[in-house]
Amino acid sequence: MARAEGANGAPRRLRGLAAALALAGCATTIDNRPQNLPITPAFVEQAQRERGIVGSNVVALSLSGGGLRAAAFGFGVIQALARSGPAGDDLFGDLTFISSVSGGSLTAAYVGLHGRAALGRFEREVLVRDYERELRTSLWSPANLLRLVAGGLNDRNHLAATLDADVFRGATFADLYRANKPDVWINATDLFNRTPFPFTPPVFMGLCSDLAQLRVSEAVAASMAVPLVFAPVVLKTWPEHCLSEPPRWVARALEPGDATASVVGATARAVLRYRNPERMRYVKLADGGLTDNQGLASILMARAVSETPHGPFTETDAVRIRRMLFLIVDAGRPPSGDWALRPDGPSGVEVGVAAADAAVDSATRLSAAAFRTMAEDWRRAIVDFRCALPPERARALLPPGSEWRCDDVRFYIGVVGFESLAPARAERLRTMPTRLALSAADIEAAVGAGRDAALDHPVLRRYLSERIGPVGPAVSAASAPAR
Repeated sequence: MARAEGANGAPRRLRGLAAALALAGCATTIDNRPQNLPITPAFVEQAQRERGIVGSNVVALSLSGGGLRAAAFGFGVIQALARSGPAGDDLFGDLTFISSVSGGSLTAAYVGLHGRAALGRFEREVLVRDYERELRTSLWSPANLLRLVAGGLNDRNHLAATLDADVFRGATFADLYRANKPDVWINATDLFNRTPFPFTPPVFMGLCSDLAQLRVSEAVAASMAVPLVFAPVVLKTWPEHCLSEPPRWVARALEPGDATASVVGATARAVLRYRNPERMRYVKLADGGLTDNQGLASILMARAVSETPHGPFTETDAVRIRRMLFLIVDAGRPPSGDWALRPDGPSGVEVGVAAADAAVDSATRLSAAAFRTMAEDWRRAIVDFRCALPPERARALLPPGSEWRCDDVRFYIGVVGFESLAPARAERLRTMPTRLALSAADIEAAVGAGRDAALDHPVLRRYLSERIGPVGPAVSAASAPAR
């Protein structure tokens, strides 16, 4: 017979195919077991303790996504802070806060852990690595196709393992907080709730989980987890270990008549789901750029849910601050492709990529516009709070000998992107691929571009000219002690 059949009547070819798929299926196990632990009283105490890192002058950054191009460009901006003074002085000591997304999170976490020492080694020790070397990329393999269907080509054994072993060396958030300054918010996306997910103590209080014991590599891998290329990073909810009720803003955000369709309302519902074991047991996290590619949404949220006129600053922060420079570092790429020049196309793949980019860019533009409005409202609220404060209370919060004028608070906001670069240089950055492996020449070009774009930025120059007191003495990266 043309089709020899086995004892069960199945053709040999079908049985062979079934066996091949079964073997491929055995190879598709995705290792994304949750690594976060239940909350502890020690973490609650630490989360409620004031950090005391805000002084008279504050520099804050948001680092965008964009693979190693973004990581390198953002690092160049940080280098600029160490070279921006008129006489070899630097502003690196003012760097107080970094919010980051995707590729920018690689830079933010490393600088947060190592401080000034990162200036001399981040480029050669981290940026020039080929993070794609151990990744699965081929779609010709049946096993990879099944992995794709199962959630993603790569899991913890790839990017997260490399980051933990070779970049962050097992560092946890306890190590990050021990370094103290700058404070770092690494942002991912909660896929189920469709909300930003910052790795911060308040969010982990909502999960009833201990952020201090989590490895930094898990957060960075989640922030960089491009869907399908990477399976989601998974966290476990621990509602049975909660040590407190949900924060008051959650109930307030869900009151009738409130804007429950807003990010605040969506986040409030997410917090309640985290604490409902019948609704959520696991949080699945992907690239932070899916909800905001500039890392501003979590800051907007923190301000929106604050119960004080100065929050998320503490009372001490609000009294001591006088100048804040906030640089939005945008290393994203503009639209590309030639299908807008011809009647046919785009292809199916191009449609998918363009649709995803349109959603990301739209959310990012809205966040940037809302951030500027929020910042001015926040500054006014801080001034009103300061001017209503009894003088004796202000003196108690200020360092000895400090000058005090309640309305002397200024915020400076600027976007550092490719626009200020020479056309040929900007075009090289715009066409540089969004990948996790770039040539040493591309890395050097991106770092230099970020440094020059920041040094030439008028908002940074204005902050430098109006900054309170002398800038700190320069310390060479080579001689700076590791933290």
